[in-house]
Amino acid sequence: MLVALAGAMGTTTTMIEVLDLRHFSARQLLPLLEAECREWKERLRWDYRTSADLLLQYLDSRVLPGFVAMVGGRVCGYIFCVYEGNKAVVGDVYASGEVSAPLPAKDVERTLITHLLEMLCASPQLDRIEAQLLLHPARSLEEIFQRAGFQRHERLFMECELQQCGCAKGAGEKLQVPDGIELRGWSGMHFQEAGRLVQRAYAGHVDAELNDQYRTAEGALRFLHNIIRFPGCGTFDLDASTVAVDGQGRLAAMLLTSRVQERVGHVTQVCVLPEFKRRGLGRLLVSRCGEQLRKRGFEAMTLTVTAGNAGAVRLYEEMGFRVRHRFDAVVWKSVAAGLAAFS
Repeated sequence: MLVALAGAMGTTTTMIEVLDLRHFSARQLLPLLEAECREWKERLRWDYRTSADLLLQYLDSRVLPGFVAMVGGRVCGYIFCVYEGNKAVVGDVYASGEVSAPLPAKDVERTLITHLLEMLCASPQLDRIEAQLLLHPARSLEEIFQRAGFQRHERLFMECELQQCGCAKGAGEKLQVPDGIELRGWSGMHFQEAGRLVQRAYAGHVDAELNDQYRTAEGALRFLHNIIRFPGCGTFDLDASTVAVDGQGRLAAMLLTSRVQERVGHVTQVCVLPEFKRRGLGRLLVSRCGEQLRKRGFEAMTLTVTAGNAGAVRLYEEMGFRVRHRFDAVVWKSVAAGLAAFS
């Protein structure tokens, strides 16, 4: 499909060719992914190469749904999604301004998103679409998603410099472990119970609206499997991941961490059961994680949080985290799915 767009100055017309992603090999998209990896590193201090390598494997299998944008016969952008039952998750969208000139990369990305959403929203088997495009600034793609009927929530990418912030430098040792609670390192034996912990911790929480995997123990287990076994959120760091157990050995809270760059750790999950909240467990787990990373030579720790979760945002700010980046999480539900929610 050919799409005509005005150039950056509006004086020339450039044709974008939008083609099925499954017609392209990993080799054809490799330069584009290399450019994207550089942006992840510059903007978020995140080594995206392991995620890119996994994506290249899927590209060569020719099964990944999505689109590629070409300008002047050169690949300049791509978008893809994955299906999970009756749900689709937009995995990524990226365009290189170096290749798409004279068109701005954002125009190419908007074109790709429009094509994908038209396909997904018209699919009768889908009742839900989710997207959290971490690399893209908040509201930069809002108009397109809003026009398609998506709900938007702003999320924060927060960062703590471990040599200066209050969540490290011995802070974890000074915090009192609540009575009846013991901290232990993460073990695979916790996996099944961790799924139930996530489900209960996020019941009625805004984040369960953004990611419906949090709503069931089975969905939570898929989520945990992805962050522990796959490199989408970095390489799982066993030594910096901790669980809190009660007197009977049951999980009360947990924090999971991944390494996203050689000296940068990312908290992929922190949650506390409702009956154990307001006892300082969240602060304790984050502090212990920062302290452990600092002792191992890490320079920074990052995490993401929904802006509307004011209590968590305030806690992280008190601990020395600062907002490095703002991005959007968007959700679309079919009319039938919306009616079912009220039945």
